[in-house]
Amino acid sequence: MEIQEKFHKLQEIIRGLESAAIAFSGGVDSTFLLKVTQNVLGKDVIAVTARSSTFPEREFKEAKAYAESIGVKHIVIVSEELDIEGFSKNPTNRCYYCKHELFSKIQEVALDHNVKVVLDGSNYDDIGDYRPGMQAAKELKVVSPLKQAALTKEDIRILSKEMDIPTWNKPSFACLSSRFPYGHEINREKLKMVELAEQFLLDKGFRQVRVRHHGEIARIEVEKKEREKIFDLQLMDEIGNKLKEIGFHYVTIDALGYRTGSMNEVLTEGDKV
Repeated sequence: MEIQEKFHKLQEIIRGLESAAIAFSGGVDSTFLLKVTQNVLGKDVIAVTARSSTFPEREFKEAKAYAESIGVKHIVIVSEELDIEGFSKNPTNRCYYCKHELFSKIQEVALDHNVKVVLDGSNYDDIGDYRPGMQAAKELKVVSPLKQAALTKEDIRILSKEMDIPTWNKPSFACLSSRFPYGHEINREKLKMVELAEQFLLDKGFRQVRVRHHGEIARIEVEKKEREKIFDLQLMDEIGNKLKEIGFHYVTIDALGYRTGSMNEVLTEGDKV
């Protein structure tokens, strides 16, 4: 389908919902979905953002600011994944636990506000990756309109730019738990190390970054076109010293650069639950 045809299909899907609560992280997809849903349903939409140790403060502030800017009802809840039994052990289906907890709490908010359905920002590209959280969405009957309308991430960026949505060129983001190899324990201290390290790199002007936590080792991924920038000797010294100050013993740079789901590269089909 052409992109405008997909967009019209998205509007039709949303129009048939009557009211909606959106799992709103402030990222490219959920921001686009929120704005389109508001345009279609007006006051019959609420945005719900969950605060937790896996969600950086900068992301929360951006989500809050955007919701305020468009005048949508914005509800903030606490969904602390580390309190979920089994989550901190970081199994391969970790994302299932997280999303089940999140969507369950958003459903409670929806019920309290007489809202009929919960929406998430999964897009058509997500079908091709290992995403156990999608199973939780299916079980809890969460609707994914962007996916239903076959809208890809690139489609969403193009449409967001046309609609003057500020996140149209925002780098992709995944919760901080995705920075840890499966089976390596996750705790608040480690999450804070990753958040501080990534914020330092962002403050240095890098656009798309991941700091993968491999125990004593930090493995830095930057956008492929920014790899040349990071190999400045003075900058590498600054980065190395800062990340050691944060708590890492060794600091490495991934030669292949940033790619979505790099922690999934070691999984076999038998590992996927």
